[in-house]
Amino acid sequence: MPFISKIERQSDYSSFSSSCPIVIDNGASYFRVGWAGENDPRVIFRNIVQRPRHKTTGETVTVVGDHNPALLKYFDCTRSGPRSAFESNVVYQFEIMEYILDFGFDRLGADQSQIDHPILITECACNPVQSRGKMAELLFESYGVPSVAFGVDAAFSYKYNQQLGICKDIGLAISSGFTTSHVIPFINGEPVYEACCRTNVGGYHVTDYLKQLLSLKHPHHISKLTWEKVEELKMEYCYIAADYASEVQLFQRGDKEAEEKTRCWQLPWTPSPADEPPSEEELARKAALKEKQSQRLREMAEAKRSSKINELENELKGLEFLLEELKDTEDDQIVSFLESRGYTSKREVEAAFAKVTQTLRKAKGEQVPSDEKADASAAEKYYLIDIPDEELSAEQLKEKRRQVFLKSTTEARQRAKQKRLEEELEKEKEKKLEEQKRLENPERYMEQLRAKYKELSEKLEQRKRLKTNGNHANGNNNVSGGVGRGERLNAAQRERMRLLTTAAFDRGKGEDTFGQRDEDWQLYKLMSRDNDDDDSDKPDQDEAELARISSRLLEIDPSFFPGSESGASASEVPRFRPLTKEDFQIILGVERFRCPEVLFNPNLIGIDQSGLDEMVGVSLRRLPTWGQGLGDKMTTSILMTGGSCLYPGMAERLEAGIRMIRPCGTPIKVLRATDPIMDAWRGASTYAAAMQFPQQTFSRMDYYEKGEDWLRRYKFRYRI
Repeated sequence: MPFISKIERQSDYSSFSSSCPIVIDNGASYFRVGWAGENDPRVIFRNIVQRPRHKTTGETVTVVGDHNPALLKYFDCTRSGPRSAFESNVVYQFEIMEYILDFGFDRLGADQSQIDHPILITECACNPVQSRGKMAELLFESYGVPSVAFGVDAAFSYKYNQQLGICKDIGLAISSGFTTSHVIPFINGEPVYEACCRTNVGGYHVTDYLKQLLSLKHPHHISKLTWEKVEELKMEYCYIAADYASEVQLFQRGDKEAEEKTRCWQLPWTPSPADEPPSEEELARKAALKEKQSQRLREMAEAKRSSKINELENELKGLEFLLEELKDTEDDQIVSFLESRGYTSKREVEAAFAKVTQTLRKAKGEQVPSDEKADASAAEKYYLIDIPDEELSAEQLKEKRRQVFLKSTTEARQRAKQKRLEEELEKEKEKKLEEQKRLENPERYMEQLRAKYKELSEKLEQRKRLKTNGNHANGNNNVSGGVGRGERLNAAQRERMRLLTTAAFDRGKGEDTFGQRDEDWQLYKLMSRDNDDDDSDKPDQDEAELARISSRLLEIDPSFFPGSESGASASEVPRFRPLTKEDFQIILGVERFRCPEVLFNPNLIGIDQSGLDEMVGVSLRRLPTWGQGLGDKMTTSILMTGGSCLYPGMAERLEAGIRMIRPCGTPIKVLRATDPIMDAWRGASTYAAAMQFPQQTFSRMDYYEKGEDWLRRYKFRYRI
């Protein structure tokens, strides 16, 4: 389970005397602070800082530790990533460190700017003097602490477990933390830093590697694979393989044992509702609603129709009255009379009268004979066609030619419409005949459709292949393997290319005279794309027939999917399918042991350094020759500590790896700390509560008198 932060503000700060030290475990992952002599720290939070902006005002705030989800309503936490004060396991960003210390002292209950308690703070092994000096400067100058002591977290954990009788005075501490791993030898209860060994691999790299593998394996669920969730999956499912190669082969075979070791994380998923047929009440309700809507539409259409009939009747009465007035008007006054009414001739008035009459009869639902329609349309539009040209003026002749053109195009359009109607009737007849065949023998009908679909698919695929590969699709005439453009052209296209090449060649010889002769324009017509008889842009009957058969098969055959009948696409699965429970699962198989393997093989993630077992051998070789059998004594007390030592199988793998680099018969005993995460703080708390602790501190007066250089000679003693 993931570590739980404790950030409640303490209220008993004033009850502790100024001589009671404050113990700080300043880890790269978590910051722990509490009082000396207690068993658990008071405050625990992640050692990171974020500075999000307010979504409305743009104001920047500082958030220490895990951000509160309630802040997402007001602050944009996505653009401000978490920042750490550590580079590897060394503090180098002291501005961020000051924010973290402010928050830690505030949660501990400090209500003043000065901290009047001695401080015991942990650091990494062989911490640079510059980092230690800056930390001392920050504590003395900003917080005014009376004294400071610096100790190594792995050493405190080893001494704490030594007091519990788990390890001995002579032994090794293997500390695998968040960003680094250390091996520290102990002789007579004191760490030997000259022989310690470090590698820049820790829990951060394991989590990051697991996040990468799962993101590549499940790209559709990257948003769900947050750092916190991957950290939880790592701590819950990952383990150390006793033999990495054989474990990989086990998962490659995919037998029952591999399935038993595979774990599944189910994401939130809501199954789609089952398609149940609607009840009779639902059908009746929908039918009543549909009938009500239809009735409303009919009433609206009837009201609109009545209004239109009234308008047409009024217009028809007006035209009748106009024709009656024309009868009583003298011939020399007809033109001026019609111009005052907006007409040019009596024939135009009669055409309008005929048109309104026809429209009115149509609006009333009366049948209008086709010959009457044609006569009315001709009388309306083409009233100058039958008049001889001698009786017409120049403007009327121009209008007559326009009417002749319109009449011819209208007749052609009507003929095309009639042809389409006949084709539709023929298709309807074929459809009825096809439906009759289906009802007579459905299985045979479906087999015929599938066979025809397969035949057309192969035909179109062959045509497409020939068009792409040219005439040498089935041969090896093209030695280079490529296909030229000329091999993909038909005869008309190749002829046009020849004419264009010839014209371009002739033009380059001298003056450009193309177009001066009539035969040049004939050549231009031949070169024009409009005369290309290539049928690639025309609708293909085979493609249309294939689409029709495909739609028909989709209607009558639920197991049919387009493309499944052709040979080239026989292995394809349907592109669209309903999402199932398995689509929302994160499967952890080989990732369970592959990610922690970076602790023993850092080259898996591109880090050319030694693993934990090799580091033990390096550290033992660096030991001074203080007596025979020192290495054997150390291998009998190997303590694992740190958060990355919690994986199952860690002790067995370390023992097997160390046994391979030690002489045969060497006694090896690998032990795990009682609490690999909290033992460092508990050991420091126990040490700070001892009477000898003030002798190991570095006071503020020493800092002002001796300066930071004195820290080079500062050495912490762990023996009490």
